[in-house]
Amino acid sequence: MSSSLQSTIRDLQLRRGRERRGLTLAEGVRLVEEALAAGVPVRGAAVSPALEGTPRGKALKAALVAKGARLEEVGDPELDQLADTEHPQGIVAIIEPARWGLHHIDLHRGGVVLVLDAVQDPGNVGTMLRTSQALGAAGVVALKGTAELTNPKVIRGSMGALFKFPAVSTDEPAFLEWSRASRLTIWATAADGVPLDRPDRPDRLALVAGNEGAGVGPGLSAAAQRRVAIRLVPGAESLNVAIAAAILLHEVLRDR
Repeated sequence: MSSSLQSTIRDLQLRRGRERRGLTLAEGVRLVEEALAAGVPVRGAAVSPALEGTPRGKALKAALVAKGARLEEVGDPELDQLADTEHPQGIVAIIEPARWGLHHIDLHRGGVVLVLDAVQDPGNVGTMLRTSQALGAAGVVALKGTAELTNPKVIRGSMGALFKFPAVSTDEPAFLEWSRASRLTIWATAADGVPLDRPDRPDRLALVAGNEGAGVGPGLSAAAQRRVAIRLVPGAESLNVAIAAAILLHEVLRDR
């Protein structure tokens, strides 16, 4: 018979469960370490003997005990059934992720915001969060149609960036209103855009990355002051959206 903690983990594997509870899942030693380091509340965890197979795992278990997190011992086969990854390293934790709002994005000294317009693949979204945080963007805005930011696959792909970096879910009208109030210039990525070479970018910039197949939607395309692209060799296929976003962010953020 499954416990209430295991039932909660199974519920949090579903979007409606995450939305109802305001919680999500973190698997593996490094991700739970990142959550603790960022002060993210860990509400409980299923742990198996595999966790104590390494010094880091033992230290993590001790840290969770010290924090008062509810731990439930399960067998390795049981944990594998609860986990989404092939190698959960002996732990699946229930965490309460930060609730970011647009007001958390600090633009006082200028900055670049990456906007995700219906980027559907959780792996791409997680990678874009991780890249944005690493390159020094001010934040990420995820518009409707984008993979849910608390999706465990997004959190894994972000490697903990979501724990300490403003990533905001909102809709297009709210973003456009905020961008006007914040005096943001909007650049939309597009295959037929102007190649971005050492750009003289505005002080406050929103760089919009669009859906993997359809690109940036008509609303944001119309609001954009510029359409930008990456210079590719003739005949080359377009790049994965997460890779393209990383290259463009590097271009607009370097030497700033």
